[in-house]
Amino acid sequence: MEQDLSRIGISLPEHLLEKFDRIIEKRGYASRSEGIRDAIRSYIRYYEWMSEVEGERVGTVSMVYDHTHRGLVDTLTDVQHEFSGIIRSSIHFHIDHDTCMEVLLLRGEGKDVKAVAERIMTIKGVKHVKLTTIRPGEEI
Repeated sequence: MEQDLSRIGISLPEHLLEKFDRIIEKRGYASRSEGIRDAIRSYIRYYEWMSEVEGERVGTVSMVYDHTHRGLVDTLTDVQHEFSGIIRSSIHFHIDHDTCMEVLLLRGEGKDVKAVAERIMTIKGVKHVKLTTIRPGEEI
């Protein structure tokens, strides 16, 4: 079965491309395109999983960010105040001089828990965001 392919161009920082190239070599991909297709599929699966977050949830939002990015800390604080009804606690530590990691502990409606993560994902200077949730009482 032949598939129609579309050609796209993307711009990446050199260090990101170098890391990606090392990963695709270690994993044995035939080309960057194969690695990018696999990464996009993974991103789509994660997005679809996040779309199914419904009902009461407990979870974490972990993030890594550059605290020197202008206005970022104030923006993150504003988001946390906006969702203060479901954020139960936070943990913050300094990875290095410019980079911080923060973990938010949440409990609330799935759509609100997901909204916190999605909001943080869109903030410039945030390098990584990961949402993990379970239903209260759910056996793992």
